[in-house]
Amino acid sequence: MAEITAALVKELRERSGVGMMDCKKALVENNGDIEAAIDWLRAKGLSKAAKKADRVAAEGLVAVAVREDGKGEVASAIEFNAETDFVARNDLFQAAAKEFAQLGLHHDGVDAIHGATLENGKTVEAEVTNLIATIGENMQLRRAARLSVGEGAVATYVHNAVSPGVGRIGVLVALEGAGDKEALREVGRKIAMHVAATAPLALDTSDLDPAAIEKERAVLIEKAKEEGRPENMIEKIVSGQIAKFQKDVVLTKQPFVMDPDVTIEQLVANTGKELGSELKLAGFVRMALGEGVEKSDAPDFASEVASMTGGN
Repeated sequence: MAEITAALVKELRERSGVGMMDCKKALVENNGDIEAAIDWLRAKGLSKAAKKADRVAAEGLVAVAVREDGKGEVASAIEFNAETDFVARNDLFQAAAKEFAQLGLHHDGVDAIHGATLENGKTVEAEVTNLIATIGENMQLRRAARLSVGEGAVATYVHNAVSPGVGRIGVLVALEGAGDKEALREVGRKIAMHVAATAPLALDTSDLDPAAIEKERAVLIEKAKEEGRPENMIEKIVSGQIAKFQKDVVLTKQPFVMDPDVTIEQLVANTGKELGSELKLAGFVRMALGEGVEKSDAPDFASEVASMTGGN
């Protein structure tokens, strides 16, 4: 049998657009003959998936999962994209999103999840390829995140859920402390709902991206100039506005949406006092479907199908 080199697998993947594992299998089945391997992939229907790979996938689902891990907990969130929101209601698609989120509890990051093995023996990468061929839309496991605590709880919340654990916005909130687990989960869920509503940029002021601050500073300086503010006063004015901006976008400094008289920071401290255990808000993840995906101006998938079938 011909040697199946990494370079040969890479070439077939580039030519076919099919996942690495399927490319390697095709080459093995065809004794390293790349042209025969391409025909084999076509016969298996896998090349159909490759033809859809250039279509924008900005719909789909965000899925979350959580499990207790000794004293603490671990939770994951993944974004599984497709071309239309219609697919988000497909049982196969929903089941896959939930299974990928479960894998996220044990595998950190998208690349690790892609290579993980499902209960059916397939890799996630192969399963996505098969779903593309079966359902007929481009799909992509785009993002994954995980939070864990050694002692405490990680709460989850899904906004606009289409079934348990899957929807358009998924949030994880990690609380560290020795207090009652159910109480921690309850306050964590409330904070997660707050995060879904307010979309904070950072956990604390020190975590705020310097680039975000500089971008806001540039906008405020330009605005002050447009308003005709004195040149020697602009820096002072903008500094005050930046301080307010930081409070607006930093989670711990935001007023709690369910009780604006207290900040999230105060809510956590007050809860710790009630439970008799010091609490720490250790982290959060907010994953909103399709954020950052540049949608094409080309006709959408439904319009494409209608035009092919003569529909209006």
